[in-house]
Amino acid sequence: MSDTPFYGSDYEALEALDPEIAGVLQSELTRIRSGLQLIASENLSSPAVLTALGSTLSNKYAEGYPGRRYYGGCSEVDKAEQIAIDRCKELFGAEHANVQPHSGASANQAVYGAFCQPGDKLLGMSLPHGGHLTHGAKVSFSGKWFDIAHYGVDKDTEDIDYDQVRDLARQHRPKVILAGGSAIPRLIDFQAFRDIADEVGAIFWVDAAHFIGLVAGKAIPSPVPYADVVTFTTHKVLRGPRSGALVCKEEHAAKLDKAVFPLMQGGPQMHTVAAKAVNFKECMQADYQQYAKDVIANAQRLAAGLAERDIRPTTGGTDTHLALLDLQKVGVTGADAEARCDAAGIVLNKNAIPFDPQKANVASGVRVGTPSVTTQGMGLPEMDVIADVIHRAVTQTDGDPEHAVAKEIRATVEDLCTRFPAYPR
Repeated sequence: MSDTPFYGSDYEALEALDPEIAGVLQSELTRIRSGLQLIASENLSSPAVLTALGSTLSNKYAEGYPGRRYYGGCSEVDKAEQIAIDRCKELFGAEHANVQPHSGASANQAVYGAFCQPGDKLLGMSLPHGGHLTHGAKVSFSGKWFDIAHYGVDKDTEDIDYDQVRDLARQHRPKVILAGGSAIPRLIDFQAFRDIADEVGAIFWVDAAHFIGLVAGKAIPSPVPYADVVTFTTHKVLRGPRSGALVCKEEHAAKLDKAVFPLMQGGPQMHTVAAKAVNFKECMQADYQQYAKDVIANAQRLAAGLAERDIRPTTGGTDTHLALLDLQKVGVTGADAEARCDAAGIVLNKNAIPFDPQKANVASGVRVGTPSVTTQGMGLPEMDVIADVIHRAVTQTDGDPEHAVAKEIRATVEDLCTRFPAYPR
């Protein structure tokens, strides 16, 4: 395995010019290679994607859209963007695609800009129950600029309370109804949301940032046939560059394009657009479809293994790439569990569970995801090992990297990462 990181540019030249930054790039590669990456919103982009990101397309200003730019010299970047658009439409069976959003939050901003005025009423999922900051949290622009009512999960099933969604929609008559979030382990009933939106005359928007890669891999149902607009990130299960995109019905295309540019953004990042095109092509391959299925199988096996060890998956399990885990039975907070796992070479994040008695920065749970370890080639037997080391780290260590059990766990983690290396070149 080479120690040279994957960058489109000349690493040796960077090292000679700026050894400090070169050192950070190298140490980050070492960090990825030496620990279990279980953050549900992260993945390992391919060398092909990283090459496009490090390309000369980064130099080009290209405000506008292919064939309609505000700058000259855009003939080549026009090709890259049109390829990305066409592949995105084909991959998701969409009528229209915009690949310029810089992030999932930027794509979400465009939806607000296209369909809403400040102060308008919207309906989205509560952040403590699995939603997202940009779905109306008070610390976000969405919560400051719009009047957003929030639905949550049923206390018994811990899944979305569709009766509550319908009741709130009838009560508030929102302009937009939003489905999706950052900690939802179960499939979403898009038909139910579509029916509710039609009943009250609302736009139906799905933020598919977390699960769009599973849709691309044909491993779960797609929201595209049901929603007016679907926004997503390209860097989670999808395994592309860190960025965003959206697809929509043709009737909304002009409005959403204008909301991306010029309302919310200036010039697009053309190197990132090209990297998205590469990623979309990767997702059309048969091996990616198998990967998406393996991500879910691994998440289900990992959740089951933790459940056997008294770390309870909310909703009783998962249908997707992530599990939200309740730590109350083992008597450890999410913050402590995150720190203990980190000291043992396991990277995951604290996360509130529905009806959490703890504050969000402490939390009663953690969130784990299997995109990265599945990219590395780990399968069901490895998920059993990972469930064991998570449980031991949470219940038998104290956050000190020198703790004897933490050292034992790190040795197991290092063995896994050696047998299933990240960027094995």
